[in-house]
Amino acid sequence: MIRKLSALALLPVALLAATPSQAQLKSGATVAAPPPDSLEALLTRIKQPAPWFSWGADLRVRNEYFDRALSLTDVNPLHEQDVIRIRGRLWATLSAGTNLTLTTRLAAEPREWIEPAYSGTYLGKTGMEWRYGMIDSLNVKWSEAFGQPLSFTVGRQELQLGDYYDWWLVMDGTPGDGSWTTFLDSARATFDVAPLHTRFDLIYINQHAHVDEGLPAINMHQESYYNMEQNEQGAILYASNKTLKNLQADGYFIYKHDEKVFATGDNADIFTLGGKLTGSPADHWQYSVEGAYQTGTKQDRILGVWAERDIDAFGGKAKLSYLFKDAWKNQVSLCAEFLSGDDPQSGKDEMFDVLWGRWPRWSELYIYSYINETSRKVAQMNNLARIGPFWSSSPVTGMTVSLAYNALFAPQTMPTRQVAALPPLFSNTGHFRGHYLQAVLKQQFSKHFSGHLWGEWIWEGDYYASQQTMSFLRGEVTFTF
Repeated sequence: MIRKLSALALLPVALLAATPSQAQLKSGATVAAPPPDSLEALLTRIKQPAPWFSWGADLRVRNEYFDRALSLTDVNPLHEQDVIRIRGRLWATLSAGTNLTLTTRLAAEPREWIEPAYSGTYLGKTGMEWRYGMIDSLNVKWSEAFGQPLSFTVGRQELQLGDYYDWWLVMDGTPGDGSWTTFLDSARATFDVAPLHTRFDLIYINQHAHVDEGLPAINMHQESYYNMEQNEQGAILYASNKTLKNLQADGYFIYKHDEKVFATGDNADIFTLGGKLTGSPADHWQYSVEGAYQTGTKQDRILGVWAERDIDAFGGKAKLSYLFKDAWKNQVSLCAEFLSGDDPQSGKDEMFDVLWGRWPRWSELYIYSYINETSRKVAQMNNLARIGPFWSSSPVTGMTVSLAYNALFAPQTMPTRQVAALPPLFSNTGHFRGHYLQAVLKQQFSKHFSGHLWGEWIWEGDYYASQQTMSFLRGEVTFTF
């Protein structure tokens, strides 16, 4: 259909090009008509009608089915969920000269609930949940500021720090709406010091729990929608050095202040000091190791009691990969991660806080299970040790298949932020969370059209009371203009 519409749009141009001018008719000369522009060239002209202005859009449709991920048991009548998520976005970029850029984007994601919704404003209902629209990007970037290798980006923007698509502590500022938006209202300064082979980032964050605070939302009519459970402010100093060949060394300091807004929110001051090494020690081999320590204070609900305690937590992750560099682009990895859990007997708070890293970094399924052990906070992963292999391959152009397995453990047998439920959801005696399996098939059909099939399963271990099976299935198509 798109090609037919494009052909119709080009028809008047082709007719004009094929019609000889009056001078040509008089002289009897014939001139061959120039070849029509390709579809891509036409789309490029439409998307960038002027050197200083460009725009685009995308539409993502997901059908997600998951079982027991939210409830951890099939005793709950709403344990089975089936929803179609339809996210549309429209964006534009305006350039003032070569160094000043304004970017904005509008996004919305209505959802069609096939099974009664488990939580949120549509609890127990089916049908279309229209939700709201919002500006999820609005920022100004000044590059080469003052004639220096310095840039400033101020406003609503997306921030990702760390390894690509394995961003650990800074990625998603809006976990309350799922993967619909990930923005952070922030100001970022980046300075490249070439003689030191080092880049410095200084970031200030001021994030609001209410969706329509900061920038207004469109058709916002439900107070219970939220970006996250508390207002959040923070400051980040991040340095990345590449002095040594095949090695990148990162160091960072992150301060995060939480101010409770909703009942499940926190009051906290969290100080995080961390570092990361990424490199390639030999041909075909790659590795990444990251670790962080946290201190400060946090006030939230511990075993049903509102209390403030000193933080003493740590976490780390590592990945070792072998790239075959063959025709199918095969690669295998061994992945491991540790996030400390809270010891209820210590008097301190040992729960590692993933800060702005509440997103499905390695599992789309397991993030939902955490609402039952972190006071209803989705993707607030902690008290976790995992290890397992990962494999991916590209047997056909545009296609990627991957498999992953993780053995999951809980350093502490008791989740101190667990939500009271009948029957009990946790054994409070076991350390084994379970076996995790992921299978993914992705296909890039064209520059503008892609899709995937995604499956995950967890066979619960003795950390859980019911020891049943969680499952997650998703089909997705995305059209990008």
